[in-house]
Amino acid sequence: MKKPRIYLSPPHMSGKEQEYIKEAFMTNWIAPLGPNVDAFEKELASYVGASEAVAVNSGTSAIHLALSLLGVTRGDTVFCSTLTFVASANPILYQGAEPVFIDSDYDSWNMSPQALQRALQEAALQGKLPKAVIIVNLYGQSAKMDELLTLCDHFQVPVIEDAAESLGSTYKGRPSGTIGHYGIYSFNGNKIITTSGGGMLVSNDVESLQKARFLATQARDPAPYYQHSQVGHNYRLSNILAGVGRAQLEVIDDRVKARRLIFERYQQSLSHIPGISFMPELENSMTNRWLTTFTIDENETEISSSQLIEAMAKENIEARPVWKPLHMQPLFKEAAYFSHSEDEDVAQQLFCTGVCLPSGSNLTGEEQMRVISLIEETLEGVLVTREII
Repeated sequence: MKKPRIYLSPPHMSGKEQEYIKEAFMTNWIAPLGPNVDAFEKELASYVGASEAVAVNSGTSAIHLALSLLGVTRGDTVFCSTLTFVASANPILYQGAEPVFIDSDYDSWNMSPQALQRALQEAALQGKLPKAVIIVNLYGQSAKMDELLTLCDHFQVPVIEDAAESLGSTYKGRPSGTIGHYGIYSFNGNKIITTSGGGMLVSNDVESLQKARFLATQARDPAPYYQHSQVGHNYRLSNILAGVGRAQLEVIDDRVKARRLIFERYQQSLSHIPGISFMPELENSMTNRWLTTFTIDENETEISSSQLIEAMAKENIEARPVWKPLHMQPLFKEAAYFSHSEDEDVAQQLFCTGVCLPSGSNLTGEEQMRVISLIEETLEGVLVTREII
């Protein structure tokens, strides 16, 4: 008999979502915008300590709006972390700009200050600095924001902090997503809290966020009829989904705690296996551990990350490789790329060796032990075979 499916990161409802949805129906606030949207923006901004927030229909939309607000246009360049989902970079193409991808470092798995410094210095020599730098906080882990922001400030380049995966994380006491000029969050179905689909743009630049609302609502001019003087987008979040988000935000701290405990159980159970190295946590930071990830050294285990993922798939357990770097994607084959060093492509190495484990906050202890036992059996079985031979 086939065992029940264990998912990577499924939605985890609190039970209160229906109350906000019911209220929206009872008051007939079904169309986009409404009281839930207004409240969700205020509550999220308060939670992360940002001056203001704008609720939109995806994290991708939030990045696109941030690029628009920074005046990114055709012919410009935007630097972007390479080890991330394509949604971090697609909005660069929407604006007709060119992405330049920056490698990771092993300490954070995020943007390498070393690589960024070389990229900015070369751009300065060419007289073409980027219009923005998009720094991604991967799997809940903050990048080395102090070092990266020092470089960007020196060259006067604004930063968009892609915190799609890191809501609830902190960097040196500061909430993830509030350290750059703009921060973005995602509430996709697999994120630490969800609205089914949705996102948020945050900033302390209140005036620019007012413009973001204008652009996200088809850029309708303040006139008694439909008048439009510039290109806008249909990006606002629905009042119903914002109600889901409000209920989810009420339990964010519980969700972070649950995922960190899941990580700790994995680490305690598997770190003894030679060749297994878990994603680190930067000093003085706290990651939400959205996904528990580790790398596997095939030289020590004699099994690759893809073989381990395949073994879990056969047992109906969803595991995935680490993001395929954007500079390796066919879509971006012509894009410039700056590696961590001349002989180190960290992002590519993490992709080739990384594994993402089931990490949902509703993962039961029994389910997690099923995952752990399979990994132990698979890896230790290979080691036993090697010893016999």
